[in-house]
Amino acid sequence: PELSKPLKAGEFELKNRVVLAPLTRARSGEDRVPNATNVEYYRQRACAGLVITEATTVSPMANGWADSPGIYTREQVAGWKNVVDAVHAEGGTIACQLWYIGRPGHSTYMPDGGPVVSASDVPIDPKHDGVWGADFKKHPHETPSPLTLEQIETLIEEYGVAAANAKEAGFDGIEVHAGNGYLLDQARSFLQSSTNKRDDKYGGDFDGRFTLLKEIIEKCVEKAFPTSRIGVRISPNGVFNGMGSADNHDAFVHYAKRLQKMNLAYLSVMDGLGFGYHDVSPVVDLPCLRKDAGYTNALFGNVGYTGESANAAIEAGDADAIIFGRPFIANPDLPYRLTNGWELAESDASKWYTAGEESRKTPEIGYADYPAYEVK
Repeated sequence: PELSKPLKAGEFELKNRVVLAPLTRARSGEDRVPNATNVEYYRQRACAGLVITEATTVSPMANGWADSPGIYTREQVAGWKNVVDAVHAEGGTIACQLWYIGRPGHSTYMPDGGPVVSASDVPIDPKHDGVWGADFKKHPHETPSPLTLEQIETLIEEYGVAAANAKEAGFDGIEVHAGNGYLLDQARSFLQSSTNKRDDKYGGDFDGRFTLLKEIIEKCVEKAFPTSRIGVRISPNGVFNGMGSADNHDAFVHYAKRLQKMNLAYLSVMDGLGFGYHDVSPVVDLPCLRKDAGYTNALFGNVGYTGESANAAIEAGDADAIIFGRPFIANPDLPYRLTNGWELAESDASKWYTAGEESRKTPEIGYADYPAYEVK
């Protein structure tokens, strides 16, 4: 099967084409420092062709999810080094996904209790289900404060420092999270017109809305990694965090053309509609990016793939590799299961994330305690 074949994506050497998705699992505690349980979780899944870490914040201002990890303190860098060393010891390749939450966050996470930030002051529609604060209570979404040019300059620098920290921790590269309605996507906040109402160089036409992502990638290159060790994640079709814009098809085709010229290691596309489809513009999937954007570099598909559909997408030339998220939760040895047709275990959805003090005492439950397949 195609999934078991090796792949060179930029400078990443993948031993197979089954990629571990960046899954937020909220197991890094209040200090956001990767711990021994995180080390074991990633070690178990080092059989993936590429391990992409859970979304990892670049600064205290970037936070907005309880117990998710960061990569902006010395302790966090040391914690990630333990993870990276464990994955490398198993012969794995690992990239750190860099994250800035923006408007889906909440002021209870902000160091000064100030407002969440975005491209513009467009709040998430109240029909969406609110946000869990740092106090573990559900709050209505807040109206974000538009980032000033000075704040944007600081934010770009923070990405550069985070990339340098990732390099210091030994990561093989990084992924810039520009999807799911988080800050760069609000690039739909910036990238998407529904959330970007700016009239400066970071708004307006497609090129303007692409500027922040471009400058962040350039800063990461300057400080740490060549583009051949950088991936970007986009979610052109998703409604998550209130996203979806009428011009998405044309916008994302344009962004893909721009990213093609940057020679990234890969472009990760949440092309499956399993997280909900906004239905306000045509679907942007892998065949669309190959055809309409002329994207010839490595494309990784994600959301809702089975072993069968993954092999078919690679065989058709649409995908170079497929990213699996939920199937990897209860199947740490997923590449072997898919290759051999072994049965997949089901995960306990109530343990996907943690909540509060109780789960901080037993972070491994529903996380690092799923066994590998036993060959009868």
